[in-house]
Formats: sequence, C-alpha cells, structure tokens
Amino acid sequence: MSLAIVTGAPGWLGTRLVDTLLNGLTEAPLVSAPLFTQVRVLALPDADISDLKRFGSAVEIVHGDLKDGSGVPKLFSNAEGATIFHVAGIIHPTGGVKELYQVNENGTQTMMDAALRVNAKRFIHVSSNSPIGIAKAGSTIFDEKSPYNPYMNYGKSKKAGEDIVNKAHATGKIETVIIRPPWFYGPNQPARQTLFFTMVKDGKAPIVGSGNNLRSMAYIDNICQGLLLCHKVEEAKGNTYWIADKEPYSMNQVIDTIEKVLTNDFGIACQGKRMRLPDLASEVAVAIDGTLQGLGLYHQKFHVLSEMNKNIACSVAKAERELGYKPTVALEEGMRRSIDWVLKHGQTI
Repeated sequence: MSLAIVTGAPGWLGTRLVDTLLNGLTEAPLVSAPLFTQVRVLALPDADISDLKRFGSAVEIVHGDLKDGSGVPKLFSNAEGATIFHVAGIIHPTGGVKELYQVNENGTQTMMDAALRVNAKRFIHVSSNSPIGIAKAGSTIFDEKSPYNPYMNYGKSKKAGEDIVNKAHATGKIETVIIRPPWFYGPNQPARQTLFFTMVKDGKAPIVGSGNNLRSMAYIDNICQGLLLCHKVEEAKGNTYWIADKEPYSMNQVIDTIEKVLTNDFGIACQGKRMRLPDLASEVAVAIDGTLQGLGLYHQKFHVLSEMNKNIACSVAKAERELGYKPTVALEEGMRRSIDWVLKHGQTI
C-alpha cells in the first residue's frame, strides 16, 4: 500500500476521508477494505488536530498553509508514487474574494507542482458544482458534458483549479481525477449546518419561491466512497465525475425531511412553519452578492440566499457506470445520522 497525502483535514470531509482510507467503508463493498496503511496530512498551523490523533502513527501531520506554500515540501518528502487527495478549499472566505483564488486556484497549483516534482502517481481533486453554475430553464440536471458556467468567484476559482488539474494530466506525467460534490451533509458538520437544523425547528427555514427547485446533495460517506473509487479504479484517470446522492431533492423535500426526523426520531418539537420569500428576494441577493464581490468583499448570507431558489442538480450515472459508485445513504438516513451526531456532541438544535 502506497502513501496517501490528504489536504483539508482536520476539516469535516478531510478527516472522514482519512478514516475511510485507513479503515475502509463498510457500507460500500468495493472499498470496504483499507486502501492505505499510511496517510500524511497537511493541517493549518493553528488547527485543532485532536481528532486526527486517534489514528496514531498511521497518520503523519505536517503543519503548513496553502496560501504561502509552507509545509508543502515536507508534505511531499519521499512521496514518489503517492496518491494525493486534494480536499482543501475555501467556500466562504473571511478575508475577501482574493482568498478564494489564493486557496482554490494557487493552492491547487502549489500542490500539483509538488506532486509532479516527486513523481506522484495520482492526483484526486475535489472540485464543486459551482464551476458549472446554475441550471438554465429546460436543462435541470447536470452531467459531465455540461458546459462551464462558473457561479460567482467561488465558481471561477474552482474552475481554475480544475483547469490546473486537467492541464497536468495532459502532460502525461501524472494521473488525475476530478470529483464534483454538491452541497454535502453528515456527522462532524460545521456550525452553519447545525444552525440550519435550528432554523427548521423554529419554523424559520427559508423557502424562496415555490421550493420545488432541485438541489443535489451528498452524504459525506457517499463522497468518501467516490474518492476511494477514484484511487482504486485504474480507468478513472483523466476523468471528471459528479459524486452525490442517487437522486436530487427539492428544497421543500430537504426541509420537510429534516423536520420529520427531528420530530419522529428525536422527539424535538418543531413549529411546522417556513419563512417564505418571493423569488425576488433571491434575485436581489444575487445583485448584492455580485456587487460586493466586484469590490473584493464577501458576505456569506447574501451568497447563500442568492442560490436558494436555483436548480443545482446532477446525474451520477457516469460514476455508477465507470467507477461502480453506489451511494448507500440518502437524505432521511443521512439527516438522522447528522442530527444524532450533533446531539451526542453537546450541540443544541
């Protein structure tokens, strides 16, 4: 078993990926056995690495920052033949729009340059739905043939990352695979996801427009399954895959499911209401978000609201066909596991 290098831990997805690389994923037969015995992680200098310490000597932690490239030479020391899982990225920057490009574009270039220098074998890159953007009327479901149409600067920065990866593969010096997970969810979620549960409970979850717009979502273990298969399947090299739950969900279905699980599985009383907003609210948010980003600024709430009535849904048929991908957890069970984790870890909904 060769070395795996992971960025994005101790983040939410990165830490779960480390676990599945070392222990396998029991719900996914093709990758149920461990794929690696040694994982090396790039963690920010001030990151809380306590959760990574449970893996003991199987995980080597290198401190550094993709913004300035610190730690990257050590990360790739004696890494010939390694598989890189480049998970790190910024969705909601605190330092303005420039931070998106510093990490999502320049950070990817830094990682790729290092991988090429040491003759790494395969570079698996976690992108996003945002380079493809928002579905136009009459073409609701994206697939791998859908054209680029980046949404705001996050989408542009993630497209730039994809371009770097595809350019490297074209040289023939490294194998690459890109995955595009949409909105994901599951245990170990950040506080913003728990806040969403609270909004549902309090009857303040926003429905913009009819709420029938479709959103693909990805349970975190479904994403990890996709990543593990991207390493295991030889024919994956050079390809891009959408990785998500089997079917997209309407926004009404997402909120109704969370409310149902809170009530039926955990006995948490919900108000049974929605904060209903007209489509115009989202369009105003698009205008404000675009104006702020044009000034180099970023406001998370305006950005999230701008997408709330949009169709952002994908097909996973190519991943099923070529990788053997079988998403095993869908919305209701995934939300049940998410809420259970939140309550067991002292958070309040």
